[in-house]
Amino acid sequence: MTACAIEDGTAAAVEAGEAVETVETVEPGSDEPNGAAEPPDPAAAAAQNGTEGTAAPSGADGAVAGTPQRGAPNAAAEAVRPPVAPERPTAETVLPTPAFTITANGAYAARLTAARPVVPENEVPENGGTAWFPERWTLDGPEPYAVPLPLNQPEDAGSQVLPLADGRVLIRRRVADWHTLSLLYPAGPGTGELLLGAVECDELSLLPPSPDGVSAYALSTGAYSTGLWLVAGGANGPEQIAELPGRCSGGVWLDRAGRLLALDREPAGGGPVKAVAVDLGRGAEMTPLLQIAPGSDDRLLLADPDSGLLLIRSDAPGHDRLGWGVLGSCLPVRFPECLRLPDAAVTPFAVQPGQMLMPESCAVALRIDGATGSRLGVWRPAGRRLHQLPVPEGWLAGSGVWSREGVLTLPYTDGETDCAVAHLTAPADGEPAAGRAPAGSPENGMQPSGAVAPPPVCRPVPLGQAPLVGRTTMS
Repeated sequence: MTACAIEDGTAAAVEAGEAVETVETVEPGSDEPNGAAEPPDPAAAAAQNGTEGTAAPSGADGAVAGTPQRGAPNAAAEAVRPPVAPERPTAETVLPTPAFTITANGAYAARLTAARPVVPENEVPENGGTAWFPERWTLDGPEPYAVPLPLNQPEDAGSQVLPLADGRVLIRRRVADWHTLSLLYPAGPGTGELLLGAVECDELSLLPPSPDGVSAYALSTGAYSTGLWLVAGGANGPEQIAELPGRCSGGVWLDRAGRLLALDREPAGGGPVKAVAVDLGRGAEMTPLLQIAPGSDDRLLLADPDSGLLLIRSDAPGHDRLGWGVLGSCLPVRFPECLRLPDAAVTPFAVQPGQMLMPESCAVALRIDGATGSRLGVWRPAGRRLHQLPVPEGWLAGSGVWSREGVLTLPYTDGETDCAVAHLTAPADGEPAAGRAPAGSPENGMQPSGAVAPPPVCRPVPLGQAPLVGRTTMS
């Protein structure tokens, strides 16, 4: 795997956080009886003055860099001409996954969206008539608004976008055997593009937004190892910072500094998947994070750096179950019965921040996918109840952000608006959810947990203590 830098000095290097002495994983158990059971050489883009109007964001220096042709990776980069945003449709096609990515601070979001262009009658539009382009949402103002970021040609549906804290949007495109990386930003009536470089590998996937807001990371997975790349925020374009043994996936940040990254790792020779922690401040040192049972698949889905609450998926109870624990706690992992729905898949996507020393009081938002579509669940570890709540029509399912006060913001788009958010206050666990349902949404009550069970009589499967430092690298 190789990387080709296009633009130097596009962003300042991230300052390293304070060293973390020790962090320990939870001990597992169950709260139920019986365990409840590429080689192109893209030319350097010439810096040009941005178009009149909105200035380029900090770090872009007002430059609009060229972009290589999708089908010709060896072609010289051309200057980006101010494009005309495609006409927005009243109904959009199914979006790629992940469809909507929000920055760690909740200020911006980005997605690929599709518009069906107007074509003359009796003519067949190219690519089925679908024109994909990036779109940035601003969520921290008095009213949300979206800014389309189209270029001179539509994007591939398989491209990935990632918002940064300064309002720019990172986009990863596939060009032959290479993956090109660029920063997009509004530039007057058009879109500015700053090329960062290219990485030659089979697959390259962007990790969730870093908490520092300026760095972006990606994984390139091979047969026996996984490359960890810094693709934005460095001094010299994309840079491979580590070669991790095994096949790694997922990606959850464990701290606010963007130093501790949790990944789900499968050994190179095959075996159970275990969550590991990668310390970027210690040369990407890898240490074990979760091991509920020797042969179980233990994945980390979500983490709250403030309270230490962890949301886990594991088959240690005998089949895949959602569980929770606390980072650094000696208490066992629990697998609540209320999160086990026989006819739906339940996936957590947001945790209420700011609950210092109170992980059991954190509200967790969950996406519930069933035969009738997607709906919203709200749950707290202390409450042992799953509230199933109405959602706005056109909700971008699986996306949302909590405030410290327990208000959940859900982005949606429908036939009347292309950019809107709905605010939902987490209901108390002792009473049903109150309030009117949004238009087009059915009324839903809340589903209590299972009947009160007697104390478990079996000994839970122990989890070994796993400090993040002072351990040797896994092989």
